[in-house]
Amino acid sequence: MKIVFHYDAGPALAARLEDLSGDGVRIDICPVGEPERFQALMGEADVLWHVLEPVTAAMIRSASKLRLIQKFGVGLNTIDLEAARAHNIRVSNLPGTNSSAVAEMTLALMLATLRLIPVFDTAIRAGQGWSWDPGLQDRLGEIRGRTIGLVGYGAVPQMLAPVLAAMGADIIYTARAEKPDAVGSFCSFGELIGRSDIVSLHVPLTAETDGMLGKDAIAAMKPGAILINCARGGLVDQQALAVALRNGHLAAAGLDTFAEEPVDPANPLLALENVVMSPHIAWLTPETIDRSLTIARDNVRRLDAGETLHHQVQ
Repeated sequence: MKIVFHYDAGPALAARLEDLSGDGVRIDICPVGEPERFQALMGEADVLWHVLEPVTAAMIRSASKLRLIQKFGVGLNTIDLEAARAHNIRVSNLPGTNSSAVAEMTLALMLATLRLIPVFDTAIRAGQGWSWDPGLQDRLGEIRGRTIGLVGYGAVPQMLAPVLAAMGADIIYTARAEKPDAVGSFCSFGELIGRSDIVSLHVPLTAETDGMLGKDAIAAMKPGAILINCARGGLVDQQALAVALRNGHLAAAGLDTFAEEPVDPANPLLALENVVMSPHIAWLTPETIDRSLTIARDNVRRLDAGETLHHQVQ
C-alpha cells in the first residue's frame, strides 16, 4: 500500500511517518513545492494523505491507482468530490482531531488583537518598547465584558465558548439551529454581526457560506469590532475587510486563513498594522498530527481489509 503525505514534514514528523511504514505500507513525504515529484508519486499511490493543497479533477484523473483521499482536518472544499466519486475514490476526513488546536489559536488571535502583541513586540525589538505612541492605549482591551459572536457552533466553538465565558465574555452564536447545550445565546447572523465586539468564524466553505462576510455584512458590523477567522478565507471579502480596517470601522482582524494561499504579496491586508496573521497553521500542532495519524493509519488498514472507514464522507 503506497501512501503520499502531501505536506512538509519536520524531522520529528518525518521520523513518525517512517515508524508508521512497514508491513506492506510505504509512506512518501512530498512537500507542496515539488509538483513534478508529486505527480510521479501519485501515479503509483493507493492513498493520498491530503492537507491543504487542492486535490483537482486533473490530479485525480492522473492517479490511476488511487483508492482513498484522506483529508487531514475537516473541510472538504479543497477536494473535487465529484471527480473522486466519478473515479470510485473514497474520501474521509478527521473531525475533532484539530479542534483543540484551532480553539487555542482562535483565542490567541483574539488576545493578540486586543493586546496589540505584534505591535509591542515590533516596538521593543526596534528599541522603542518604552517610547511608543500613547494613542495605542485607546486600542487596548480585554476579553472580559465584551460580546463575542461565534458564527457556527461545531467542535471548536463548543470548546471555546466555555473558556471565553469563564474569562467574562458575553457569548452569542448563530448556527443552522439552536443548540440545547450551548454556552451563550442563539441569534440570527444579522443580529450577531451587529452586536458583537468580536466576530469569530467557525463554518466550512460551501456555496452557501462563500463570501458570507461581504461588503454589506462588514459594514453592518459593530463599529470598532474585531474579526477572527481560523475557518476559511473564502468566507470573507478581503478587499472590503481591508477597507473597513483602514478607515477605522473595524478595529482589528486576526486571520489564519485567506482566500488565496499562499497570500498574494499585493494583498492590502499585509500592509495593515491592525491585522495579526498566521499562515493557515491554527490546526498544526504535534498533538493534532498524532491524533490524525492514528486514525489515518487505521483507515489504511481498513481500506486494505475491505472494512468500513473512519469518517468516510463518500
